[in-house]
Amino acid sequence: MGLLEFDKLPINTLVGADWKTFRAITANQQIGTGYHNKYLLTKIVCRILSLMKPFEERNYKKIEDIQIESDPLFILGHWRSGTTFVHNVFACDKHFGYTTTYQTVFPNLMLFGQSFFKKTMSWLMPDHRPADNMELKVDLPQEEEFALSNMMPYTYYNFWFFPQRMLEYCDKYLLFDTISEDERKVFKDVFLKLIKISLYNTHGTQYLSKNPPHTGRIRTLLEMFPNAKFIYLKRNPYTVFESTRNFFTHTIKPLMLQPITEEELIKNYVEVYRRLFYKYEEEKSLIPANNLVELKFEDFEKDAFCITQDIYKQLDIPGFENAKNDIEKYLGKKKGYKKNQYKYEDLTVKTVEENWGMALKEWGYSL
Repeated sequence: MGLLEFDKLPINTLVGADWKTFRAITANQQIGTGYHNKYLLTKIVCRILSLMKPFEERNYKKIEDIQIESDPLFILGHWRSGTTFVHNVFACDKHFGYTTTYQTVFPNLMLFGQSFFKKTMSWLMPDHRPADNMELKVDLPQEEEFALSNMMPYTYYNFWFFPQRMLEYCDKYLLFDTISEDERKVFKDVFLKLIKISLYNTHGTQYLSKNPPHTGRIRTLLEMFPNAKFIYLKRNPYTVFESTRNFFTHTIKPLMLQPITEEELIKNYVEVYRRLFYKYEEEKSLIPANNLVELKFEDFEKDAFCITQDIYKQLDIPGFENAKNDIEKYLGKKKGYKKNQYKYEDLTVKTVEENWGMALKEWGYSL
């Protein structure tokens, strides 16, 4: 068991940022009353760890010219749509490389000092996510947005630290609607660097991405990887609403550096869902034919093995025969896993139907 409880962490994930990124993200921000100690401790640790970045950069020069053999597989969908489970299933295939949980916090200490800091992180971190009881381990696959947020200031996950600006970050760094071309170029360069380090670290030949924010960035991803493959997950919007509320309100507490009411947080993510839905619908036609699979998570849960096999065929992904035993073994372990059960409140039904009715209609969900 980890030494610290998730909601009582004395620092937040910005401890792993490089110093330039930390200063850019926190510049001119309003640190809330009661959050100054967390901010200062995070700042101090970040500054100390950033002194090691030159060693990291020196080691990166040894691998930066490595060519990526295959365009990535991107798992898309709104938060709480089942992307983590699908990610873990495909990560059983050893030909995939991915960003690890350790890497999301310390992306600048991957090629120098990883063994020491990984042991320390493993000792301190909780064993499970508080919102859904999903397992947390330093080497498990994880979504890469937290890693990106510690490598540059141009990511949507700045909202975890400064939630009052959530919708601003949504338009700029989630949907890329108001991002500058210079910022977008930095995003592409940094993301490519992250992929190369992730593949090197996990010995993979094809990058496996699970990152809900990428759902709003299809055009940019295709500029980087014209033959990328995509899986888009749909899930009952009523369940997504309840699950997102539970996840966001629990997860944001140890990360934020300014206050936000639960009502305001809910209002914001309800709007983010709507904007992300339409952005995906607008850009998905850019994906080449036969490079996109859309499916309902409820269907995947019922027959994950067979649907995974079908996805390999539909997207022409190599390696299923070599991976199928590991996939079956992983799925066998998950048979006893108990998910959170949600009873839809009247307010949930009203909010979803008034704001996410387009998803209910398009995907054929109902109470």
